[in-house]
Amino acid sequence: MAAKFITLEGIDGAGKSTQMRGIQRLLEDAGVRCILTREPGGTPLAEEVRGLLLAQRDEPVAPMTELLLMFAARNQHLQQVVRPALAVGTWVVSERFTDASYAYQGGGRQLDQASVETLERMVQGALRPDLTLFLDVQPGTAVQRMKGRRDDRFEEERAAFFDRVRNAYLDLARRHERFVVVDAQQPADQVAEAIAALLRPLLPSMGRG
Repeated sequence: MAAKFITLEGIDGAGKSTQMRGIQRLLEDAGVRCILTREPGGTPLAEEVRGLLLAQRDEPVAPMTELLLMFAARNQHLQQVVRPALAVGTWVVSERFTDASYAYQGGGRQLDQASVETLERMVQGALRPDLTLFLDVQPGTAVQRMKGRRDDRFEEERAAFFDRVRNAYLDLARRHERFVVVDAQQPADQVAEAIAALLRPLLPSMGRG
């Protein structure tokens, strides 16, 4: 069975990091070699770019600058982590990928989607995730979950920004079959059960069960 590339998407506060750990346990219990990674980041250089992107600063960051830095980090991540892992049969589970650029820079920052599409083709070629799990949560709920956690520029954004991001994600889900919307308003254990039900048919030891 070919290695799978699975991505988790959602606005800040949707619970992606929590669910990543559950996915890792599920895959390892099924005997699947996997790595967990994230964007922006995933390599030492890409993590440095992440620091530039998320740092709170007095200087405004132009939306196109933000987008270009995202794809610079993504290119390094793909070359050093994602493609090599998939090539040797290791599954890759990433907290965010290019759909986040469509949602955050395209939807949230209101950049032209064509700019994201151009960079996507340049950096990725034909590579796309096999499955994208969108953890859908209302922005108001996400803001409550993030109270006291304003660690970066994105978490400081107002509700209207996250409304645009969420709507962009939902539009992606309508247009791409690889997207599955998961109700992340539920308690974390119920979200984990829903995700496990989606993943089990893909697993070599569970697909026939």
